[in-house]
Amino acid sequence: MIRALIIHRGGPNLTVQDLGRPGYLVAGVSRGGAADRLALAEGAALLGQPEGLAALEMAGMGGEFEATEDMRIALTGAPMRAQLDGVRLAWNASHLLPQGARLAIGGAERGSFGYLHLGGGIASPESLGSRSAHLAAGIFGPVHAGSELPVGPDVRSQVGYRLDPQARFEGGTVRLVPSLQTERFPEAELKRFQATEFHRDTRGNRMGVRLLSDGAGFHDETGLSVLSEVIVPGDVQITGDGTPFVLLAECQTTGGYPRIGTVLPADLPRVAQASAGTALRFVFVTRQEAMAIERAEAERRAGLRGGLSPLIRRVEDIRDLLAYQLISGVTAGDDLEREEP
Repeated sequence: MIRALIIHRGGPNLTVQDLGRPGYLVAGVSRGGAADRLALAEGAALLGQPEGLAALEMAGMGGEFEATEDMRIALTGAPMRAQLDGVRLAWNASHLLPQGARLAIGGAERGSFGYLHLGGGIASPESLGSRSAHLAAGIFGPVHAGSELPVGPDVRSQVGYRLDPQARFEGGTVRLVPSLQTERFPEAELKRFQATEFHRDTRGNRMGVRLLSDGAGFHDETGLSVLSEVIVPGDVQITGDGTPFVLLAECQTTGGYPRIGTVLPADLPRVAQASAGTALRFVFVTRQEAMAIERAEAERRAGLRGGLSPLIRRVEDIRDLLAYQLISGVTAGDDLEREEP
């Protein structure tokens, strides 16, 4: 039997995602990849493996899964209720999924996108250098019940670790830099934009999210019409009715709406994870400030493994007790320290 994850049940937007496929804008294919790229880094840290390995992205709700052999897993992103044969599992943590056990993951308790990571990563076929499903471009598609996803070899063994995630599931302030059309908006409109509290609309997907507010729409000085040009994830387009639309991983490659600004990559997970009704505010920063923020975020992500701590669990709930090597006196933490990233 191949090393695989069996999908017994899954939500309608269950997809395989990695870091995407940059470099194909000229062919009309945007980067794609995980809606919350930070969640991939967190899962990689928990399992001690490369960030680029593919994981299962669960939009809104999870499913029921089984492994064909013992596998290490990690759960990151939007917290969801997870149970292993009826025993609750901690989120933002790594666990052992024994062969034949049933892992049930429910709906998101906060946020929008949860992630199931596997030791060795999902080893499904690649297209244009990525395993990611790009639904808008028709590359691969959702994972359905009855599917068996091949899983790569796993050379590590540590489990039983937790990680405090970066706060991004309750909305908040999002930083952005000026875009090509920012100067076309009157100063009063830019100030009002920053003073406005927006709420994520129920309409939204991996292409982008629509934001609503109680006030009037936002308008530039030339009638909200520009020549179609290249756009990227994070761009905040102002649509014809003056409503902001923040582009996400599967955004189109070109667009003709003016962009009032562009969300910093460090803050884009906060937008992607905002569930319907979540409040968001925007504030402009200078390009120099943005570069400093991104450098600090890159350093923080590089040091995620240093923030791991042992997961405290009740002994009677630990089905994978032998993975902790308690008899020899060696803990999973010692194992993690011995193994190089």
